[in-house]
Amino acid sequence: MLDVQTWNPLRSDEDDEFDYIDLSSVSQELKAISDARKLRCAEAPSRARQLVKANDVLVSTVRPNLNGVALVTNEFDGATASTGFCVARPNPERLNANYLFHWVKSDAFIKSMVMQANGASYPAVSDKIVLESVIPLPDISEQRRIAAILDKADALRAKRREALTQLDRLAQSIFVEMFGDPIENPKGWASDLTLGDVADIVSGVTKGRNLTGKTTREVPYLAVSNVQDMRLSLDAVKVIEATEAEIVRYSLRNGDLLLTEGGDPDKLGRGTLWRSQLPECIHQNHVFRVRLKSNRLTPHYLNWLIGSQRGKQYFLKSAKQTTGIASINMTQLRGFPLLIPPLERQQKFDALLNAIANWKKSLEKSMQALDEMFSSVQSCGFKGELE
Repeated sequence: MLDVQTWNPLRSDEDDEFDYIDLSSVSQELKAISDARKLRCAEAPSRARQLVKANDVLVSTVRPNLNGVALVTNEFDGATASTGFCVARPNPERLNANYLFHWVKSDAFIKSMVMQANGASYPAVSDKIVLESVIPLPDISEQRRIAAILDKADALRAKRREALTQLDRLAQSIFVEMFGDPIENPKGWASDLTLGDVADIVSGVTKGRNLTGKTTREVPYLAVSNVQDMRLSLDAVKVIEATEAEIVRYSLRNGDLLLTEGGDPDKLGRGTLWRSQLPECIHQNHVFRVRLKSNRLTPHYLNWLIGSQRGKQYFLKSAKQTTGIASINMTQLRGFPLLIPPLERQQKFDALLNAIANWKKSLEKSMQALDEMFSSVQSCGFKGELE
């Protein structure tokens, strides 16, 4: 590894601009630089120090981003990286950049970094730990061969991910085609009702409440982290002690709309539908449950209307905002102004979304198989077992 040049942007002309790569710029899913920012030197944070070159490999050193790695492409040659990354610059005569990139994406490397991370608030590893970690090192021609095989396997996964993205875009296009721009309402849908007129809205169970002397049992519950935009993340569902009365009150039913109370301003109105993914589940108090009591709206249409720019504009305007965090309350949610198209059109939209959901399930199953195949090929490659 070669030394990486550093600089201090604050000592340069304050109006000069540079590309800045911080931890949020690297997609942990894609393992790529996805959102580098243009900054003026006057705006530079203290961590903007490291000058990177094409074929450098960035390795995040701070948990929970230890799997945030990326290969610097020609587009970002000369950019500045945060000191939250260890910049690994391979000697091209001994170490192929693509081979190194695949190694730092491997389960073996990531697990090693996680085990060595230390620190109470922000567990991290040092650059020294990253740079002194052991890497399987066949000769350079074999490295290129292994990297080429892994590149091809990874490309198959990228195509599946893109297909999933296209299905999401298709759903968005269908919504706008069938109902028009929800901000402008060009089709003139009825707008005389609010969400509180057509739905029961409740917040969920509060953690840390006093349960002394009460009979309880464990039940799964959804937290804010589980409720994403148009999807549920159920990889880590926690359990909570609750009374039978609480379980009855907060139990989710098929078709309930779940909305988060707050977070980053651009995520206001984030929510998705519950489709009985678990036999029994309740929700936390920072997650609103919206249950329709009117047959004038379908859950799918309501989910997309609230998640549209109409919803985002309404929540941004009415939310309480402090230090970059925004939140909505029950009154504001009940006051959300609806657009009500004919029920038949909403039902047709539901049918189309259900078809898209089935396609996505098929692709996701294929994606899981590809991920397993890639892990197997990756493991064999670094063990020298790829013939």
